[in-house]
Amino acid sequence: MKRLLLLYASQTGRTLQLVAAVRASVAGLADDLQFNCLPAEQATLDDLLATDGIVLATPENFGYMAGKLKDFFDRTFYPAQGRTEGLACLLLVSAGNDGLGALQSMRRIIAGYGWHEVLPAVVVRGEPAAAQLAEVAERAEQLVAGMLIGRW
Repeated sequence: MKRLLLLYASQTGRTLQLVAAVRASVAGLADDLQFNCLPAEQATLDDLLATDGIVLATPENFGYMAGKLKDFFDRTFYPAQGRTEGLACLLLVSAGNDGLGALQSMRRIIAGYGWHEVLPAVVVRGEPAAAQLAEVAERAEQLVAGMLIGRW
């Protein structure tokens, strides 16, 4: 059985809308998928070590990822070193500006873990439109499909 972990840090409903789109899209996808959705501050090293793929969702805060997601990285980076390399990853950013600072900072950190951003990130600027939520759902489904067939 494959395991997908969705970690999110949210101060606003916009990021939670992205999380809801992922949850809805993967909830009934396959009997061979264990799905775990956690706020970043509740996630542990064990949650990370037990997953085959990860979705990271964050708002853009002052041109950076949310502090709660950064805290997760701070708590798990060294203990996870060499133990999560090759993990399939999808990045989601809810931005009030351009989202590029948040995206760039997450990419630097996941590179240090040795994770692979297997699909293009989704950056939603402002209130998510239906088409953007559909894009988030589609990317999550693609991530799971790739996991289930062993592509990543």
